[in-house]
Amino acid sequence: MAEALARGLRLSLDPTSRRWALAAAGACVLPLLLQLPPALSGVILATALTVTALAWRRPLPGWLRLLVALALVGIVLSLTGFSVGRDTGCALLAAMLAAKPAETFTLRDARSLVGFALFAPFGAFLLDQGPLTLVLGLGAAVLALAALQRLVESTTGEPVNALAMHQRLAAIGRLLAIGLPLALAAFWLVPRLSAPLWGVPERALARPGLSDTMAPGEWVDLMTDDSPALRVRFFGDAPATSQMYWRGPVLWDFDGRTWTQPRWFRNLPPAPMQPSPVRWDYEMEVEPTEQRQLVALDLPLAAPEGTRLSLDHGLYTRRPMNAVTRWRLRSSPPLAYAPELGQVLRRAALELPAGYNPRTLALGRQWRAEAGADDAAIVERAMRWVRREFVYTLTTPLLGRHAVDEFLFDYQAGFCEHYSSAFVVLMRAAGIPARVVTGYAGGYRNRLGDYWLVRRSDAHAWAEVWLDGPGWVRVDPTAAVAPERIYDTLADRAPGAGGWFGDGVFGAGRLAPMLDMSDWLRRGWNDFVLGFDARRQQRLLRPLGIERLEPARLVALFSLCAALALLWMAWLSQRGERERDPVLRAWRRLNRRYARLGLTREPHESASDWAERVARARPDLAAELRALTRRFSDWRYARDQAGRRSARELLAALRQHRPAPAFSRPVRFRRNGGRP
Repeated sequence: MAEALARGLRLSLDPTSRRWALAAAGACVLPLLLQLPPALSGVILATALTVTALAWRRPLPGWLRLLVALALVGIVLSLTGFSVGRDTGCALLAAMLAAKPAETFTLRDARSLVGFALFAPFGAFLLDQGPLTLVLGLGAAVLALAALQRLVESTTGEPVNALAMHQRLAAIGRLLAIGLPLALAAFWLVPRLSAPLWGVPERALARPGLSDTMAPGEWVDLMTDDSPALRVRFFGDAPATSQMYWRGPVLWDFDGRTWTQPRWFRNLPPAPMQPSPVRWDYEMEVEPTEQRQLVALDLPLAAPEGTRLSLDHGLYTRRPMNAVTRWRLRSSPPLAYAPELGQVLRRAALELPAGYNPRTLALGRQWRAEAGADDAAIVERAMRWVRREFVYTLTTPLLGRHAVDEFLFDYQAGFCEHYSSAFVVLMRAAGIPARVVTGYAGGYRNRLGDYWLVRRSDAHAWAEVWLDGPGWVRVDPTAAVAPERIYDTLADRAPGAGGWFGDGVFGAGRLAPMLDMSDWLRRGWNDFVLGFDARRQQRLLRPLGIERLEPARLVALFSLCAALALLWMAWLSQRGERERDPVLRAWRRLNRRYARLGLTREPHESASDWAERVARARPDLAAELRALTRRFSDWRYARDQAGRRSARELLAALRQHRPAPAFSRPVRFRRNGGRP
């Protein structure tokens, strides 16, 4: 048996089997390529197609295969900046699979290709856990099982094309149904740890999103990205959209172009604040960011479990958010926020680099001289200037060395990065402590799910100035721009704003209800699957009156469900083997008909031996049964490419054959009346 299997693995692939293996490998790599950067995916896909075309008839030379492999590794590492991360590992896996068709010409090569390709859908889940990745992964698994089934037929000597496509898919569906109950039991009932034993490596390539740095013009890609950033459900009243400022990184340091966040501020306790009577209670579902920075409605009252508050009320998680996370928070607009400002923080909030933006510095000193000690008057004067002279646009030229001077005095047009940066520099020039706050602003209410959706395109930057008495006060110069002066506001991309076919993913106009449904389904996926953690697992049976499932109860419940699943697997596998082919089912039914006559086929008997034994007992059935058994043996063991039609004819003959019962003794008649 082992020798036959080894001999089979060295057999050459027929063209159809090779196409099956290559198609299965391509389907497995597809969900992974969709999660890699487009340039990297394009290189890998082009390489795979080129290698497959060049090696279609004969293997490529060994030196050329080595050269292709080394070139792919070099391209992957160069495009990922020679950084090690889980996306780098996934890209290397896809690259190696792209080079594998160059040597796939035997059954062993094909099995290796399909077997290794099955790692690709699992690798895709390291980068994305959405429903599309799951659907593509399941489709790839089905195609891989079909390819392996085809290769098994070739290895064991089964006739090629023995099964029709629907029969092949039915067999694969049966295999999936066998393992599905046990997989579901493991997902729902295996005790989960509240914290993982090890962490998933971070990405080598960062995702677009908020960061602890900001330079004017860098947010253009982020502000045109309509993908979800977070979803928020309020318990009770929700703030007005104009008050939805989702606080993120607070930037203090300025080098003339780039704003950065001092890392050591994160370790200081939060500044004191006096909340107002207004309270907002809400739950946030945050999409993966690969970072520890968490946003919150301005200002959070306390840090939820697993996070901490920094000096400037920034929220930071203990671990990078590599998956969808859920947080329960309470916030309140402050009546007073840090009413006392120490000398160290005051210097940090007034510092400006030397040799930059001389016109802005001169204007700030002039306003200070004219206003005296009235800081609020200077702030209001700057806001009146912005309302009167400035416009909003996403199309701005690249600014030079004196970026703030050029924005304030030359262009007077830009978006939130320009406004917040220039405003804070102007305030510092006038002697008013100020800082830049980044995050998100606003949101879109999904009426279908009754929650608020905040997108990456809602990224925003505003200013905070420190005034004697109330302390830090939010000032948003971008919002002060007159609406009639805005060339291309972000509101133009709101659902319904563009007629039937507006711009952007969420700008589909009257198709907005369909997009609401799509995002609502994605939120349900996050809640039902991705958000199923240890806490929710312990409350799984709460509707049945069981308040909490301890680990011991979960183990017992899983053991019971696993035992039932194993019984199901044993029964279904036996039934599937017994009833896999309709011809075999008809043959077994024929045997049961003869069993009622006392002529059942013994397990050790071949079909021809059984027919001869029946012929000796029932000569009247000999000719027809011998013909049927001969046709069945030819179909079972000597099928060829044209055997499908003969299989249909044999199936009809087996179903029509009905052996008539025979009398065991003659009937004798009595003389009295002719009755027996």
